[in-house]
Amino acid sequence: MLTLTSPIDTRLHPVRAGVKLAALALVTLGLFQIASPLPLIGVALSLGVLHIAVGGLRFAAHALRMLWPVWPFVVVVGLWHLWLGDLAGGSVIVLRMLCAIAAANLVTMTTRLADMIAVIERLARPFAFALPPRRLALAIALVIRFIPVLAERMGHLRDAYRARSAGRQVGWRILGPAALAALDDADHVAQALRARGGAE
Repeated sequence: MLTLTSPIDTRLHPVRAGVKLAALALVTLGLFQIASPLPLIGVALSLGVLHIAVGGLRFAAHALRMLWPVWPFVVVVGLWHLWLGDLAGGSVIVLRMLCAIAAANLVTMTTRLADMIAVIERLARPFAFALPPRRLALAIALVIRFIPVLAERMGHLRDAYRARSAGRQVGWRILGPAALAALDDADHVAQALRARGGAE
């Protein structure tokens, strides 16, 4: 499994995970209070400057690359609002999404996954009667770690299909193999967890 924590040491790495997650929640809540594209553009630029300030250009460039998987959603939302004739509304949605993901990436890139799991466990303790906190934290951790793994696997499948089918669009043709690969990875992780005593 891959970790999203950046190897580049930044000024945010020493900050406690709970503080960063609380700040992320407040930023995300604030984004949904903004209903105009211009202020959201200002927020996006501020996040870019913050990335550079805390980790430098290499860190900011890596954070920008992590936004690339979002482009299909940007295209779909943009085309839909273009068809509706509501470019301002579409711009607000796209900018909110990009800003929220950029802020979340900043937190995950500067926080060890074990620290985030510990925070989630503490927050989930009042609901232990319905769901054991350790299992909830583990599930969230697995989702976070699986995202880059699945994105990389999709890239490999896309490249393999293009190498064998020159001139043909990939499209939906790799969805089946991608789903089977995801199930295979999930089975391997489940076996590894069982071998180590399970979620507890």
